[in-house]
Formats: sequence, structure tokens, C-alpha cells
Amino acid sequence: MLIDSGQKMASRDYYQVLGLDRQASQEEIKKAYRRLAVKHHPDRNPNDKAAEEKFKEINEAYAVLSDPDKRRQYDMYGHSDFSRQYTQEDIFRNFDVGDMFKDFGFGTEDLFGHLFGGRRRSYARPYGRTTGHNRYFSDFFGNFGQERTRSRTKGTDLSLDLHISLNEALFGAERLIAFNTAEGVSKITVKIPPGVENGQKLRLAGKGQPGPDGGPPGDLLVHVVIAPHPRFRREGNDLVTDVEVKPSDLLLGTKVQVETLEGKTLNLNIPPGTPSHTRLRLKGQGAPRFKGRERGDLLVRVLMQTPKSLTDRQKELLEALAEEGL
Repeated sequence: MLIDSGQKMASRDYYQVLGLDRQASQEEIKKAYRRLAVKHHPDRNPNDKAAEEKFKEINEAYAVLSDPDKRRQYDMYGHSDFSRQYTQEDIFRNFDVGDMFKDFGFGTEDLFGHLFGGRRRSYARPYGRTTGHNRYFSDFFGNFGQERTRSRTKGTDLSLDLHISLNEALFGAERLIAFNTAEGVSKITVKIPPGVENGQKLRLAGKGQPGPDGGPPGDLLVHVVIAPHPRFRREGNDLVTDVEVKPSDLLLGTKVQVETLEGKTLNLNIPPGTPSHTRLRLKGQGAPRFKGRERGDLLVRVLMQTPKSLTDRQKELLEALAEEGL
């Protein structure tokens, strides 16, 4: 069976395929892959189509999650959007499991070394003879390796800055951008994931310059630039805003209304005797945590208003308070 170069083999979440959660370490990912690859390897399951399909899913999942950059993009965009942006060739480029398989005992000292014409480190080599393991992997990856023999030179990556608002950064958005390539002006919709940070890089695979002689295209690197907000500052996953109150409110305590970034109005209690510049916390009203559902907090900095001038009555009262030691 030949797999089209744009088709994805895994239909489920890659973490589920390997039986892992999203916080899994690279070592845990590697161990899970080794265990499942041995269990479902075609040599151990001859003529078993279900095991063959499972083995394909395992390899695709590991090719993505073992690569820090691909994994970051997968976590950022989710399975569906990642699958639309990464081709089969993107996923298996520089995929390396040669060392992992050499001790599995499937009848060859270095399985992947034999599969790809003696080169252990990359799936990007042409296939040699197609017997045994070679025939299986030739069918598995279809014409992917043969396409790569025409040109293994990847096109140049493109880079651009994307200026977005704090609201777009925290809650996600889609932006249509235009950029120049060797083939003219290209337009693409960029999905901004919730919780993205200033300076973070979004990689859009295959959207850069075309490769020479039919080689794979480069990537488009989008650098996020978040514009300052007039009322809110970001500190990690928390947002900070200021509210000004009268000196008597700090001394006696009061209740104020605070507007959130989304425009909601919340009540905030200021306890009696609160010093100026104290930060009070509104739980769960900050920035979404990147790759997570929880949100940080909104920190409200309470500032004392200092009047520019005083009435005679105010001066009289303040002098009386001063005499009382306040």
C-alpha cells in the first residue's frame, strides 16, 4: 500500500497513540515508543493488518513528539491544525531511530541502517532492495524516499513579524497575512494560539521559499510582537492593572469595581489599613496558560490618590488628625 506524501497515518492524538499525557518527558516518550514498536512490529505480527496500521501510527506519533520543534507546534495548534500544516514529508524529515532498533533482534543488526541504503540517521535516503524489512518500509512510506532523491535541498525559510494586541495574544485569533516569496505574493491565515507570549515564534511548515529542483519548501517563521496595552501589563500568566482610591478608603477600607481585559466588571474589597501600592488578587482573571486551560490571576495594584490642592476644611481635618498622631 502506498501512502500519499500529504496523507497522515495517525488518526488519533499522538499522545494517546503512545499512551502518554502531554507532560511526558522525552525519555518517557522514547520508552513508550520502544515498547509499542516491539509489540506491533510486522515481524512479530505477520499478515496482521491491524498491527501494521498500529505500527504506522506509532512511528508517526514518535516522529512528531520526539522532535522538540514539531512537538511544540503540535501542542500549540492541536492535532487537526497541525495535520493541515505538516505534510508526511515534514513529519518524517530527519526522523532517527536507528540506534533504538539495533538491539530489537528482528534479524538485522541495524534495522533502519539496512532499510535506507546503509544510512542510519535519516528517512531521507532512497530504498535499497525490497526484501524483508525493506519491503515493508518501502510500502509504509510509499514514494516519500524516492521523491527526496530528486532533491534533498530544502527551500529557504521566510521570517516576518506579526504585530498583535494583548487581547489577541491572550485569547487567540486568526490573522490574514501577506508576504513575498520567489513565486510572488502569498497570503495565509495564521492561527494565534491563546496564551502566546511576546517574541514567541510560530512555525508554518512548508510556507517558505520553494526548494531547488523540486525540493521541499522552507518554512514561514512568524515572530509575535505584542503591542503595549494602556491599562494592563503582563507578568507571566498574570495581568496587572492599577486602581486609585482616596486616602480615607485605604485607611477605612472600601469596595471598588475593576474592569477586566474582556470588559467584565468585578467587585474588589480593599481591607481597612491597606498600604498604597498593595497588590490584591482576582483569581483566574489573568492570561490563559499556554498549552493549558487554566488562567493566571489579575493583580490589582491599589494606589493612593494624592490631591493637588486641599480645601480649608480638609486642611483643618488633616491637622486635627495629625495632632491625634495619624
